[in-house]
Amino acid sequence: MKTTKIVLIGVGSLSFGLRMFQDIFTEHELEGSTLSLVDLDRESLDLMYELALVMNRKSGLNLKIEKTTDRRKVLDGAGFVVNSIAIDRSRLWQLDFQIPKKYGIRHTLGENGGPGGLFFTMRTLPAISDMVRDVEELCPDALFINFSNPESRIILALGRYTSLKHVGLCHGVFMGRSDMAKIMGKPPGVLDVTAAGLNHIQWFLHVRDKETGEDLYPLLKEKENPFDPAFMPLTRRLFHAFGLYPSCSDDHLGEYLAYGYEGGEHGYDFTWDASERKRMYREVNEVLKGSRDVKEWLVPSEEKAVDVITSVLYNKKKWIESGVVYNQGAIENLPHDLAVEVPIVADHNGVTPVRIGKLPDGIAKLLMMQAQVQQLAVDAAVNASRELALQALLIDPVVNSSVAAMKILDELWEINKPFIRKCFQ
Repeated sequence: MKTTKIVLIGVGSLSFGLRMFQDIFTEHELEGSTLSLVDLDRESLDLMYELALVMNRKSGLNLKIEKTTDRRKVLDGAGFVVNSIAIDRSRLWQLDFQIPKKYGIRHTLGENGGPGGLFFTMRTLPAISDMVRDVEELCPDALFINFSNPESRIILALGRYTSLKHVGLCHGVFMGRSDMAKIMGKPPGVLDVTAAGLNHIQWFLHVRDKETGEDLYPLLKEKENPFDPAFMPLTRRLFHAFGLYPSCSDDHLGEYLAYGYEGGEHGYDFTWDASERKRMYREVNEVLKGSRDVKEWLVPSEEKAVDVITSVLYNKKKWIESGVVYNQGAIENLPHDLAVEVPIVADHNGVTPVRIGKLPDGIAKLLMMQAQVQQLAVDAAVNASRELALQALLIDPVVNSSVAAMKILDELWEINKPFIRKCFQ
């Protein structure tokens, strides 16, 4: 049995931390390994540490659990560093959505695309830069696994400016698979899918029955037409137009499109998010007090970080449905200098993108518009440049007014100024 050290940075995010715990404490191949928990929020860190101790005892895996607010104290010797940080997440994200809307920008989530995506990039990349420089110094052979948004811009920066082995992971492909299964009246688990594109705007190249290998696209087309017209209308119009089903939802893929608002302009449900966090805190405390059985959380999630970790650790050469990687030819008709989302194979070498060839020409051209936005947004963040940030807004399909772009830049730059600085240099 091999052992390793896994460092979870941002573990105080309950949804991320709990899903990682579900997968780690149900994976017997990690028995005896070290789990290092890192978060700047001491209260959340302590809570997750106590939960980890309970789950460790219940699982019998005998992991060594440690906690710290200083990542440098635990990075030495790490085999895997898993990141899920977010900077003042709820407050700043709400401003990222509300301020552009005030100036007439019709967008969806304001997280990975549009003005919100730009300022997520501007404030997040400096923090990521500091983190990966520590990793390069203290555990240069570690695999850096990223969950933080905006995934595509972070992975693009890592591909350009670092030598670290790295990959971004997202469960969007499984959201799209579930939607297709719902339309076809099938359990999601029977669908075998291959998808490629950009994060949150992948396209299913193949949809097959996992057991028989039958092509299920004809059935999807047959069942989709009479299906509830209110279900993912934008996604389905793109399906009709381009011939492949896109993932992972109207609001996510709508972030990248001039007409994305047609899938809904409601934004992220922060009220629901706050109530979910309260519920999770309550349930964690119930587990710690002994009034709730932790056994219900000792089941794997759909996340793939632990699959990647064990595949690298044991050289399994395992196919993972989706990873965000630096392109370099994985999708031939998109720029090499771009983060794309494609299937990956995980083994002793880390992760290797599956080369899928060319996307259909219309889809590649649609993605090319967003590719240029992402490249320029990373340039703006790395150089802490207002000039490049304005240019990134003006080439973004979501932004339909130069006057609005300048007003948005003024307000969101001032709000994010404490976090914006040159990085990766």
